[in-house]
Amino acid sequence: MLPYSRNTKPLARELRKNQTGAEELLWSRIRRKQILGVQFKRQRPIGRYIVDFYGVEAKLVIELDGSQHFEPDAVAYDFERTKFLETQGLKVIRFDNLQVFNELESVLAVIYEEVKVRI
Repeated sequence: MLPYSRNTKPLARELRKNQTGAEELLWSRIRRKQILGVQFKRQRPIGRYIVDFYGVEAKLVIELDGSQHFEPDAVAYDFERTKFLETQGLKVIRFDNLQVFNELESVLAVIYEEVKVRI
């Protein structure tokens, strides 16, 4: 089991209730083991972070980034976050929200390929 901070659990629950449009759309296509039988969790606490989606068997983290993630401070934060997640044996892949809305099938293809090599 991956470590997590108890402080993040209530926030994760709140985030699950208030998904972004991009998160809702992607979740509808990866939930219920739709990709190679891998179960994905949404808004999952890992360490002191909450990841958007976590594919348990594949040890795969999927992050969806809105425009705020392109600010210099956010880029640095995301870099440190990714480094931590990788120390936990996880692979992190990122998409921006527009990719999910405009290129959903391509996003799903990337996720599928990543899951395929990790299970």
